Amino acid sequence: MHTELNGKPERVIVFLIDGLHWKAPGKLFMPVFKQLIEQGTYIEKSYMIVPHHPTVGEYGRIHTSSFPNPVLQEGTLFINPANKMLQEMFAPAGTTAFIANTQAYVSVSRGFDINIHEPALSDEEVVNRSMELLQQQEIRYSRIHLQTPGNEGRYLSATSPDQPYYRNIWGEGSPYVTAVEQADRLLGKLIDELKKTGKWESTLLVVTSDHGQSEQGWHPMIDEDSVMTPLVFVGPTVAKNRVLPYFEHTDLSPTITGLMGIKPPNTGGGAGVFVKEVLSATDAAGFTHPRYIQTLNRQLNAYNALRARIMIAGEKDVYFSSLISYLENELLTPEPFYHHDRFLEWERAGNTQHLIKVNDQILEQMRDELTKLEKTNG
Repeated sequence: MHTELNGKPERVIVFLIDGLHWKAPGKLFMPVFKQLIEQGTYIEKSYMIVPHHPTVGEYGRIHTSSFPNPVLQEGTLFINPANKMLQEMFAPAGTTAFIANTQAYVSVSRGFDINIHEPALSDEEVVNRSMELLQQQEIRYSRIHLQTPGNEGRYLSATSPDQPYYRNIWGEGSPYVTAVEQADRLLGKLIDELKKTGKWESTLLVVTSDHGQSEQGWHPMIDEDSVMTPLVFVGPTVAKNRVLPYFEHTDLSPTITGLMGIKPPNTGGGAGVFVKEVLSATDAAGFTHPRYIQTLNRQLNAYNALRARIMIAGEKDVYFSSLISYLENELLTPEPFYHHDRFLEWERAGNTQHLIKVNDQILEQMRDELTKLEKTNG
């Protein structure tokens, strides 16, 4: 058991199981994760912004991973190269380490003292390297990222059509299931090492993922399962056996820094907050959340669907083709719809509430135009 301690944790470990489906703890053999739920604060569905990954344009030039990763490290929806990242908030007093078996997260590794991004490593080797580092020196913040589950989810969505797990992550013999259950075993191995070395009681452990997983595999933007994943906090001052109904990625960095007693990487209009209901000293009975990311994801999917309908209408009436240009080039509205292709421009909105308001106005305008068309054709 993780006993209550006075004071702040001495270190934080963020353990990421890539592409972890929110149903996985209930459907799969994950005894370690389930025990952590009893020992800490659990969120069944933690939301992140759509895991879109442009490989061209300004975002593709700057970032090597999908949207949720810079959002996680910066703690804000308003991504900017000038923003601080979580790891930089531990400098100069604390050593930080990022260990992963992929090169995908190099762009969010700035400021880590130790960077290991080796695709040839197995998930077990990632955990072994992490344990070696924890044995050799005091690591104040570790991000340990196991990539295999996400990779397996992607593979089964497009390969092995003759297998029962083709486009079904829960199918018989699913390599995704094998990888997730292996990740849980490795999580237990890490915890055992922390206990053996006397570090467990003073460690804040956060277990989650950078994005969810479609039941057909991978993380298509339109599938809501892609934008939510389990999340559990365990450690000194963290409430035990507590369940919160909602959390979002923007809150992760400020909540970690709040629990560690240091400043968050960013504040302002697009930033998340320290969710104090994770603390045992805070009553969670009245917990509410504005659910900005859940709202934005639904807006993005609605925009894509409406835009497609308008483009099809443009095949018969060129006005609708022009309408798309009007809306996307701010000719009918003072601001554009803040869609995923404008992700690096979202900060122009000033704050998340205004961004959502602008998006709602444009969505309503698009719906009105389509309603007029239906009446004309009716």
